[in-house]
Amino acid sequence: MTTPPRAPKHPSTDARTGDAANGTAHADDRPDRADASRFLRWRRAVLGLRPRMLAAFVATAAVSALATSALTYQAATGSTLDLTQDTALDELRRRVDVLAPSLPFPPTQAELDRLSLRLSGTGGFRDWHVLARYGAAHSAWTAAVTVPAALQDTVGSGHGAFQRFTADGHSWLAVGVPVTRTPAGPASGAGDLSGLTVYALLPLDREQAATTALLAAATGAGAFAAVLAAGLALLATRQVLRPVRALGDAAQALAQGRLDTRLAVSGHDELAQLSKTFNHTARTLQGTIEELRAVESQGRRFAADVSHELRTPLAAMVAVTDILDEDAEHLPADTATALRMISNETGRLTRLVNDLIEISRMDAGAAPLRTEDVDAAEAVRATLDLRGWIDRVELDLPAALPVHLDARRFDVIVANLAGNALRHGRPPVRLTLTTRGPGPESDLVLTVTDRGPGIPPAELPHLFDRFYKADRARTRSEGSGLGLAIAQENARLHGAFIEAANAPGSGAVFTLVLPRGPLTKDAP
Repeated sequence: MTTPPRAPKHPSTDARTGDAANGTAHADDRPDRADASRFLRWRRAVLGLRPRMLAAFVATAAVSALATSALTYQAATGSTLDLTQDTALDELRRRVDVLAPSLPFPPTQAELDRLSLRLSGTGGFRDWHVLARYGAAHSAWTAAVTVPAALQDTVGSGHGAFQRFTADGHSWLAVGVPVTRTPAGPASGAGDLSGLTVYALLPLDREQAATTALLAAATGAGAFAAVLAAGLALLATRQVLRPVRALGDAAQALAQGRLDTRLAVSGHDELAQLSKTFNHTARTLQGTIEELRAVESQGRRFAADVSHELRTPLAAMVAVTDILDEDAEHLPADTATALRMISNETGRLTRLVNDLIEISRMDAGAAPLRTEDVDAAEAVRATLDLRGWIDRVELDLPAALPVHLDARRFDVIVANLAGNALRHGRPPVRLTLTTRGPGPESDLVLTVTDRGPGIPPAELPHLFDRFYKADRARTRSEGSGLGLAIAQENARLHGAFIEAANAPGSGAVFTLVLPRGPLTKDAP
């Protein structure tokens, strides 16, 4: 059975060591999670894979439908108009070939009117208007539009022709044929020009209505194709995004520490292969982390066992060195110096063992938190006075500041922060105690600053790591490398955190933010 060693003269105050990344985020700097969640949902809704795939599907369908409609409209319009103009020109030639041989030359005005009337009669092509011209004479013309001059010039030179034009807001087709003289009589075929030309005008309203209806049908088909593409895109994205979202949720669960997360694998496509790869990665990661945890647990158990085994011999060594210290002045100088060195190293080893035991208790969850109502300002003064630092630290404390905490662990935190500033900083060392927030739900804020060289930026992320020392050259410093790690763990037990930073001018700043906790009715 071992006997506990004598407690160290004061709690461990150590060199700047630690894990600033663990719990050093300022409470006021934390983003509003609700706003961040709303922003992420909005971003996913606008810029996510589903809307992008949907937009791509609809855009492709719309462009394809638009191109198809345009080509169809152009081809149908050209085909309809070509058919109309060819038919009109052939019909006019046929009618002229039938009626021209019976026409006397040169024709009179009455003959021109009669020819125009017969060509415009029931045998005519649709509702066209016919004009017969011979020299300066021409048949009576009652239509609202006239035959284009360019067409008259072409036909007058001996060529049958047609021309489409717009007049009075309507589309028109004009066709014309010259009448030639052959031994068999006048005709519209080969022979000598007789000077007689015949023109027919017909409106293209029917063709225009047909092409307009075709355009409307093509537009409707394009709209239907776009809607159909949107539906297919929603279906396709749902089939694709469901496993992708499942993969994202699984990755998030894995990042949160749920290492047994796995994906259900179905099918043999690329997404199924991705799910298999994820599951394999998760299994490998789980095995590796469990192995590392086992090694870490063994290492902590070993350190705890060794620390406990060292307590008995250390207690005996401390007792012996204390007795020898009392007689050191009666010993030779060299012997006295060696004795003091042994005494100092024994005390250092004792503090290291006690720190290791404290850390092992925290790791095992066996570090109880015995809270009570305490005047934080008086507790700070008592901590500094116990260690003889009351005259070396500038204090900015309120008259009284009631809080609900574990007084012993608060003492360890204050001693570590103030001791580090005194040991590794430069005077003046200043300790400030204030509150932040409204009423009883406010936080206690303890700040320790110094005017030393500060902390190298590369060292800040590691200050609260165990056995870490900012000054690597001082491997034999008085500290064990566990002081700030223990202080941070004690802060976490209170639901608090410690953060480290450099002051704007020079020196380091350590800040403890600790909830004041519910006070009893008889609290000061």
